[in-house]
Amino acid sequence: MIPLSWYLIFAALLFAVGLYGVMARRNSVGILMGIELMLNAVNVNLIAFWRYLYPDRLDGQVFVAVVLVAAAAEAVVGLALIISAYRRHKTVVADEMTLLKG
Repeated sequence: MIPLSWYLIFAALLFAVGLYGVMARRNSVGILMGIELMLNAVNVNLIAFWRYLYPDRLDGQVFVAVVLVAAAAEAVVGLALIISAYRRHKTVVADEMTLLKG
């Protein structure tokens, strides 16, 4: 059986890679992918703690399903906004999208 600490280290590394992707990228699609990596790190933590604390209950799997549905909805809305901004401004660089600024 794999120790809980390995899962936590893996989730922390995955979250760090996602955070770096959000902070270092200028491309909106890359930022969206970094957010998805961070949500997957949360899912790894949820499954790991569920497996080690309550293996006989399904609470952890339900939480993961909710996070996956929210991540899918976020990806759909985010990609729709990126496509709309690209059609209007002909760029996906986040710094050049000033549509919402006053």
